[in-house]
Amino acid sequence: MVRRGELTDKAWQRIEPLLPATDARGRPWRDHRQVIDGILWRLRTGSPWRDIPERYGPWQTCYERFKRWDEDGTWARLLEQMQVKDDSVGNVEWTVSIDSTIARAHQHAAGARKKGMAAGRSIRRTRKSGRPLEGPAEDSPPSST
Repeated sequence: MVRRGELTDKAWQRIEPLLPATDARGRPWRDHRQVIDGILWRLRTGSPWRDIPERYGPWQTCYERFKRWDEDGTWARLLEQMQVKDDSVGNVEWTVSIDSTIARAHQHAAGARKKGMAAGRSIRRTRKSGRPLEGPAEDSPPSST
């Protein structure tokens, strides 16, 4: 039974030949498929390595295999091979996306004028009514001209 988020039989058949072979020295490795499912569970959930369910084997095995394959380039090679195969049959759609966090605005772009405002002037309001004033401020003395 394949659970949600785990490798399907079809996906496993595609990646199994690309994984490193187990050598006859030392202790036999735990099944690659079980460990990869554990790694995928951890990456999908964002949980700590220690929280990987027991059905995927010891968390240390998943962590060590993930780290080892990252250092020796197995993950990169696996991704590259899958992209090349899928791209050759037209299954890959190459899309470019730009994140707005890297697009910078000019320093003067922040203060655009509002509609109906005169250049360089702001609308003053009275303290009590909140209505705009037309002439000079109420607190200022009348001009003597």
